Amino acid sequence: MNEFLFIILAYLIGSIPTSIWVSKRFFNIDIREYGSGNAGATNTYRVLGPKWGTFVMIIDMLKGVVATSLYIFLPSYLGISNEWDRTNLMIGLGLAAVVGHIFPIWANFKGGKGVATLFGMAVAIQPLVAVCCIAVFLFVLYLTRFVSLSSILAGVAFMVFILFIFNEETTLYRVFAVMVALMVILTHQKNIGRIIKGTEGKVPILKFRDNRKKRNRKPF
Repeated sequence: MNEFLFIILAYLIGSIPTSIWVSKRFFNIDIREYGSGNAGATNTYRVLGPKWGTFVMIIDMLKGVVATSLYIFLPSYLGISNEWDRTNLMIGLGLAAVVGHIFPIWANFKGGKGVATLFGMAVAIQPLVAVCCIAVFLFVLYLTRFVSLSSILAGVAFMVFILFIFNEETTLYRVFAVMVALMVILTHQKNIGRIIKGTEGKVPILKFRDNRKKRNRKPF
């Protein structure tokens, strides 16, 4: 019974529509009516700028961390002997938060894609894997400036790390890793289409690099 209540609480935490509240409070707009129409950090970055995009991303990640860590309020899940049950509960709590982010009760069930919250969940369950995925995300972002592509490859990398590199033994965690990769790909289908067509927007975080390349480029 307590587990069920905490899963509901995790969903409510995940439902906090950070980007929507920020856009309405400070800009008097609904972020879902601009850019890609998505209520996530990437669209916030494009529409409201890097300052607010970064803020939204951090808060959305923290939602995953906090929701997944709710198990600490259930003494029966603490201790080394309960590691298996604890991991399973953390996965359930984290997934509830991700569902809340995608379908937020506070915003008419129209939210973001859940990538930042997924990363927050991974940080709470397996910090080392999360750090590796963040490294993949940043590396791809540096090379391409596509946040969507960076998120997709980081999600796929999460599955690879769990299944093959770290060889996680918990069955539910392995299944979850596959689900993460599939979910990230499915929720980014439109982005994949735009990347193929060459119409996907890039984030302007590396303008200095591009400007330097333009200056150093020699005419034919």
